[in-house]
Amino acid sequence: MAPSFEQLDPDLDLEDEEIDFSDLREQYEVRMEEGLDAFVVVDGLPKVTPEQKDKLVKFLLRKLTTAGKTTQDNVYMPMNEEGNMSEGFAFVEYETPAQAAAAIKALHGTALDKKHTIAVNKLTDIERYGREGRIEEDYTAPEIPEFHEKEHLRWWLGDPEGRDQFAIYRADNVGVFWNEREDQPEPIVDRLNWTESFVQWSPKGTYLTSVHAQGTQLWGGPTWSRQKRFMHPGVNLVDFSPDERYLTTWSHQPMQVDENHATLTIEEDGKNYIIWDIATGKPLRSFVTLDPPGPRTDTEGNPIKKKLQWPAFKWSADSKYVARMNHGQSVSVYELPRMNLMDKQSVKIEGIVDFEWSPTNPQRDNVRDYEQLFCYWTPEMGSNPAKVGLMSIPSKEVVRTRNLFNVSDAKLHWQSDSAFVCVKVDRHSKSKKSLATNLEIFRVREKGVPVEVVDNIKDTVINFAWEPKGDRFVLITAGEVAVGSAVPPKTAVSFYCPEKAKGTAVGNFKLIRTVEKKNNNAIHWSPSGRFVLVATVLNQASFDLDFWDFDFEGEKEEKEKDLTANLQLMSTQEHYGVTDIEWDPSGRFVATSASVWKHRADNGYKLYTFSGQQLREESLENFKQWAWRPRPERLLSKEEMKNVRKNLREYSRAFEEADSAKRSSADKAVVEGRRRQLEEWLAWREQVVEELVEERREMGLPDISEEMAALVVDEEEEGDAKVVDEVFEEIIEEKDEILEE
Repeated sequence: MAPSFEQLDPDLDLEDEEIDFSDLREQYEVRMEEGLDAFVVVDGLPKVTPEQKDKLVKFLLRKLTTAGKTTQDNVYMPMNEEGNMSEGFAFVEYETPAQAAAAIKALHGTALDKKHTIAVNKLTDIERYGREGRIEEDYTAPEIPEFHEKEHLRWWLGDPEGRDQFAIYRADNVGVFWNEREDQPEPIVDRLNWTESFVQWSPKGTYLTSVHAQGTQLWGGPTWSRQKRFMHPGVNLVDFSPDERYLTTWSHQPMQVDENHATLTIEEDGKNYIIWDIATGKPLRSFVTLDPPGPRTDTEGNPIKKKLQWPAFKWSADSKYVARMNHGQSVSVYELPRMNLMDKQSVKIEGIVDFEWSPTNPQRDNVRDYEQLFCYWTPEMGSNPAKVGLMSIPSKEVVRTRNLFNVSDAKLHWQSDSAFVCVKVDRHSKSKKSLATNLEIFRVREKGVPVEVVDNIKDTVINFAWEPKGDRFVLITAGEVAVGSAVPPKTAVSFYCPEKAKGTAVGNFKLIRTVEKKNNNAIHWSPSGRFVLVATVLNQASFDLDFWDFDFEGEKEEKEKDLTANLQLMSTQEHYGVTDIEWDPSGRFVATSASVWKHRADNGYKLYTFSGQQLREESLENFKQWAWRPRPERLLSKEEMKNVRKNLREYSRAFEEADSAKRSSADKAVVEGRRRQLEEWLAWREQVVEELVEERREMGLPDISEEMAALVVDEEEEGDAKVVDEVFEEIIEEKDEILEE
């Protein structure tokens, strides 16, 4: 038997507290994080009796097994001390820690039934927080922070003059201004280095977005304070959901994220896209960039440069869904706010090239259930024709399809109220030597979704645009480029509207007029409809701006009596080097600009009325960007808006009187300013005269009168300045009138 410590040294008196066991404790201590990462705690469960326990576990397993593999034996549901009721939570073991992490991400905050929402957390987190003393034994009431009123983010809508705002980015400065019809714009804020690449308004104008190397920031309120910050290193582009609740950021380089990052987690490492919740400032999900559909190399094996499709993630009208294409094989539809894949699988659409959501909630005939629609197209593959389809979400029902032949390309154009979707189809001849275009117009709100074909178009359509909140459209066509010619072909502008029909029905679309031999390539409708600007942009030889009115208040030509339009050219202007065109939200003004991002000649902007009258022109060195501030949707009903239009002359009279008073006050301010300057000069002159008289007395010179001193002062001033403002008062008429009591 081995001797004890006492036998080896009888004088040695050892006590446990004097021995350092720290190295042994560290070596053999049970680490809670090791071996328990596959466990999760499910809280928020209903409290049930032992008889109901097995039934609840089986019901819970339906949810748990959607994220990983577990069994009934791996679910432990504690009972209370009496053993007659469960505690309302359970411990669950998955096969791997990865499955446990997936369960937390997928199931946390989901509804178990109508009355219970479950919370799923790591078991190691609960143990760690408790062990580190973050859970106190005694309850301490939380301190309620002092209330601080937040800024009103839509303050600008209360402007008594109903003015709009715009942002200008020039050199290193970004400024926001009130728009004035006749005066220079009134500055609100102007900051140096506010952004590093560009600025962008949110869809309803609540936020101004600045983009930086480390991420993007949102600004707003009367003081233009920072409202939110989103860390995304190397961000290049941003996109908002229609309701401004979510934000997509993208960088062309994959992110590199370490474990110590304040906002991003290791899950975002190597990703390009992040979808954020704006209210919380937290990422909902991240993705990598997928290659656009189509071959990667040409017939000779050279790589094909493909243009990035932006936005890659497209939002439904109500922001409940966001979707993107997967290598031209399917569409992944994600549900917000959880960002889970709808029905856990993508919608298979073989060969899909493009898709677009309807811009508003669709109102199809005899459809009462909730739905969102998206339109898609697929090319010809083998013996299968090209196809255009309308799919309803969340049912995934294809509500309408149409087969197309000899298709070279197609573009999808929704009308702003989702009443129509126009598919612009470029068709090639059998020899593939010539192209022509026809329009396939789906009448979404009519029974069976009929399709009207407009095929009397001779050349290829290079631009198409629906009237906002209307049913008319404009298109631009161009012929083929002659072989060896460096001059682009002439274009033609065509205007279409429906025929008159009974009731609320929309008649067939008919051509109003075609204007030949133009150079136009851009169509910009007023946000309120009716007026359209057809322009030539990014062209060194031509820079026309044609302002058209679809409801001209004059007599119609006889051939247009049955059409729902009266087309008239209001004005033609020119803006050399114009690169961008943008209407203000009211549709009263339109700004044309020449950006240094496109060329370095005559950079600046011009401001026009809707009818083409030029109001202002300003050349700005290193001018980059003009952006009107959007407005949220109107709160007036259709009847109220009709009443406004009916009484527009009365409202116009009130606004004209306000404008006249403003001009008068401006003129009065000029007169008052000049009068004040004259009074200041006269007071200064009197003071100098007194000083001159006093100086002569002190120097012992003969006294002179103030009149003589004034003459001396005037003679000295004549060499530098002269009095140019003289005030004459003259009595025109005097009249005495006796008032009887």
